[in-house]
Amino acid sequence: MSESLITKKAIAAGLKELMKRKSFDKITISDITNECGLNRQTFYYHFQDKYELVNWIYYNEAISVIVSELDFNNWDKKVLELLTIMKNDAHFYQSALKSTGSVEFQNYLFCLSKEIFSDVIDKIAGSDEIDDFNKNFLAEFISHGAVGMISAWAEKGMKQSPEVIVSHLKKIVEGAKATIAERYLKEKNHAVKKS
Repeated sequence: MSESLITKKAIAAGLKELMKRKSFDKITISDITNECGLNRQTFYYHFQDKYELVNWIYYNEAISVIVSELDFNNWDKKVLELLTIMKNDAHFYQSALKSTGSVEFQNYLFCLSKEIFSDVIDKIAGSDEIDDFNKNFLAEFISHGAVGMISAWAEKGMKQSPEVIVSHLKKIVEGAKATIAERYLKEKNHAVKKS
């Protein structure tokens, strides 16, 4: 592991430790550097501000895990992996999602979800069967719901297990898949009858 990565992980650990005692919004760079025994210059060498640090944690500890080899067939296992990571570090994720800088994590999740659901829609309806506007609309609609539920689960204390949340998401996605298939098969059959 590179020295830079070791330093970044130390800074991240310092922030997480502080977040057990203080809200993210009240934590300063000085607090973080004092917590991990580094100077401000070292912090600024690696991160622009505490928001960039949080985004680095999001990406390196959670998002990169599910992005790796994510596809149509394993999305549920990858989401389970993500939720398990979040639950294992619940205090950090709950605190960070309540802070003013929480939008980035939701944006990461939204982009990943949209990619997954676009792939699902293509596989069901066929890439030639649905125009880009409708595919985009459906993928965004489902993604907003999925990300909203994951965020709400975290903000409300992660009371249900990751397995329960993934099970519910999977049911919704399966229902959406069936609806998409039914809708576009009907439209295709209707178009064929007209010609």
